[in-house]
Amino acid sequence: MPSTPYFPDVSPIRYEGPDSRNPLAFKHYDPEEVVAGKPMKEHMRFSVAYWHAMKGAGSDPFGVGTRVMPWDTGGSPIEAAENTMHAMFEFTQKLGVPFWCFHDRDIAPEADTLKESNANLDRLVKLAKGLQDETGIQLLWGTACLFIHPRYMAGAATSPELDVYVHAVAQVKKALEVTHELGGQGYTFWGGREGYDTLLNTEMSRELDHLAAFLSMAVDYGREIGFKGSFYIEPKPKEPTTHQYDHDASACHAFLQKYGLADKLMLNIEANHATLAGHSFHHELEYAASNGMLGSIDANRGDSLLGWDTDQFPTNLYDTTMCMWTLLKHGGFTTGGLNFDAKLRRQSVDPVDLFHAHIGGMDAFARGLKIAAKLMDDGRIPQQIATRYASWDSDLGRRIESGKATMAELETLAHEKNVAAAPSGRQELIENILNELI
Repeated sequence: MPSTPYFPDVSPIRYEGPDSRNPLAFKHYDPEEVVAGKPMKEHMRFSVAYWHAMKGAGSDPFGVGTRVMPWDTGGSPIEAAENTMHAMFEFTQKLGVPFWCFHDRDIAPEADTLKESNANLDRLVKLAKGLQDETGIQLLWGTACLFIHPRYMAGAATSPELDVYVHAVAQVKKALEVTHELGGQGYTFWGGREGYDTLLNTEMSRELDHLAAFLSMAVDYGREIGFKGSFYIEPKPKEPTTHQYDHDASACHAFLQKYGLADKLMLNIEANHATLAGHSFHHELEYAASNGMLGSIDANRGDSLLGWDTDQFPTNLYDTTMCMWTLLKHGGFTTGGLNFDAKLRRQSVDPVDLFHAHIGGMDAFARGLKIAAKLMDDGRIPQQIATRYASWDSDLGRRIESGKATMAELETLAHEKNVAAAPSGRQELIENILNELI
């Protein structure tokens, strides 16, 4: 670490309990506390997102950045990048988070040629590897930035221009290599601009074919070089394109099934992207988990009053509770984790605000975990669900679910019973139980 810290007034963040009034302490997140059979830190696998934490200057669609970032300076872009890397590991270590995530162009500046860009990336990866060894912080996943540079204005893996596609393949190849070198536990594909603004100039089927070929090449190459981590697709419906092909969890799943990739990639679900798709965070998590596709989670939230990806820090206890309930029901993370793909608000301009934001998010998920565990132990909601579907546990129900029943058979039963009503769903009761435990 550099001799002069970037957060000199912040000591390592500790758990002090719910009665603490120290703004730089955890009130609910105790990494070693055992909940539902294992320590909190193993349930959560928290990660800091390099792009928002270290590079997000507070800009929005209507204004330039506002944040003070003393690390993003230096005599040259590469020196500024090295300073930023030191700040990242100081912040992550003091926060007590075990993982970090990055895009290739977050950590190293893009140069005039791909060769020079790769050299910059190698220099920063060497520094990151040393800092990982020094701090014990690990890489949750890496990815490539295929959406900022003008060459990607019409997409990367779905670009109508072959040379752009080839450049993107080469960029991902390098990003995979450095992710593997840093011991990354996963690799994520976020489309960014993999979609269209108008169908008047788009061959949708051809672009989807190209995207599938791109993903297949990347997965195959990753395995060739010995990368054993998971591959993720991150659904997002729109913004910046009018429509993105990775619209939501079900669209991604259908795409992967069509191209024979469903056993090679999983999903990285983001809360704010669920909002933009017209779904709840809980819905996207349940769909992915129910289909064996839930790999990792970008922990943030959106604003239903705004129409863009606000990436706010997660503080909604209903969201964090439902997230952790889904994870508990489906066995938890393997290589994935809770990555804070969240940025400070435009008016939060001091470096210490980064700590306040992450502490709040980590405490919110800790409370969500405790409530989810109580829901499981309490048993009333699981029992209500079991009761609601009890008729399907009959011989007839099992025959239908196994595909052995016929329409003629069921028609005969329908005439015999002539059902006129269905039992109550008890929605208000279940909501009351949830509120009681929260």
